[in-house]
Amino acid sequence: MKRRTMVMGLTAAAAAPAVGFATGARAAARTSAKSADASLVFDPDDYTELTTSITDADGTAHEVVYRFHKVASYVADPVDTTYQSLNVSVPVTIDGTTVDASGAPIVFVIGVGGYMPSSVSGNTGIGGAGFGGGTSRGQLALAAGYVVVEAGARGRSLVDSSGVYYGTAPAAIVDLKAAVRYVKYNKGRIPGNVNRIVTSGTSAGGALSSLLGASGDSPLYESYLSELGAADASDAVFAVGAWCPITDLEHADMAYEWCYGTLPLRGGSLADQTLSAELSSAYGDYLATLKLTAKGLGRLTARNLDEYLVRTHLEPSATKYLAALSDADRETYLTANTSIAWADGKASFTWADFLAHQGTRSKDVPAFDDFDLSTPETNLFGTGTTAARHFTLFSLQHEEGGSARLAEDIPAKLNMMNPMYHLIGNVNDKRSKHWWIRDGALDSATSLSVVGNLHARLKNLGDDVSTSYYWDAGHGADEDPGDFITWIARVAGHKGAVSK
Repeated sequence: MKRRTMVMGLTAAAAAPAVGFATGARAAARTSAKSADASLVFDPDDYTELTTSITDADGTAHEVVYRFHKVASYVADPVDTTYQSLNVSVPVTIDGTTVDASGAPIVFVIGVGGYMPSSVSGNTGIGGAGFGGGTSRGQLALAAGYVVVEAGARGRSLVDSSGVYYGTAPAAIVDLKAAVRYVKYNKGRIPGNVNRIVTSGTSAGGALSSLLGASGDSPLYESYLSELGAADASDAVFAVGAWCPITDLEHADMAYEWCYGTLPLRGGSLADQTLSAELSSAYGDYLATLKLTAKGLGRLTARNLDEYLVRTHLEPSATKYLAALSDADRETYLTANTSIAWADGKASFTWADFLAHQGTRSKDVPAFDDFDLSTPETNLFGTGTTAARHFTLFSLQHEEGGSARLAEDIPAKLNMMNPMYHLIGNVNDKRSKHWWIRDGALDSATSLSVVGNLHARLKNLGDDVSTSYYWDAGHGADEDPGDFITWIARVAGHKGAVSK
């Protein structure tokens, strides 16, 4: 039954996790393939019509009338519908002008942070503020005439009444793939171009966005998707938007020490320099396996990776920032930051200069697979009633001795959680070919080389890659959201955007 409710000046509610949900309870088994298919059919006539004001990236407010569809679950056999549900927002009019969204790009918003569970089931309209505040990218996309899908996903902290963790790896990526499959399965019923799905996520959400892009239609996930009763459709996406992705986890401790090993913690003390040096040295061996190359530098190694980051990413970032300042403000900034040189309209500095500018590190050693199993990432690789596990031999053997071996399931789960696995060796030809990657230049939540390596590999593969580090910005920064919306229209070949 069609539902039409006009709500003026609506402020979308934030996602709220359900309280008292019977976690871990499985839905009734499907009786036939036909019934499973029926449960996954999107009803285009079941919506609420809403009106809201959305301020675009230029500060202009737009009145947007849109249809808000709630989907109880995007799989036939959900584990927890509080998280395995999605919402679809479809623009109807923008500032009084009718919008035809039938061929519009679909922006797939990932609300995951910290690999925690993400729910949209309690939302009564399109999601509100974005990561760190400001207008969400989903709202900006809606105001541009795009279709917006917001999908929930299970996360690492979910535990049922028996003490079993049911949102640990690879649950989040499996859920998001199932959500993409649901959208594609409903081609012609869900408005928008299902062949132009663009993902968007920050931090762990940025990692999952990258992973969706890299792993499209990979058989690694098939058994998990089948168990959930995911739709029989592709889970490949067209383009990726990823901000500050916390990814490549099995090498993240090495990368972090290579990048920040000599910097003090924010309290002033140094991390254990022996452990740091050991991890940093191991990072060189990992880099050698990637066989990355960069223009003007050839093969990237532990000896020239710093130069690559400075020349390719950091100096252009500083140059853009400084060029935008007035002469007086630029002079003041340079006086306060003597490690940065300015000549002929360009910033220059060495890697050592940049580290001096960075000043401190935010995580101890090991940064991700810590010895006492207290980090989010060790929880991500928990299983059964075990809340957290080591996922690197370095940390496991430090605690349990040199003969210790990783749990049998860990290597496969690491592969399923790492976009680089799908880009190195047996390269996935179903991957996204368009990438928008952003990070804060002062983001010490993970090594700056994580984004640098991802960028280099995608460029080596010939993909369309737009990567920028925001100068003097930290984790979760997004300083050009309007440009992202414009970029979507360009790569998707969409001519119907009506606002910025």
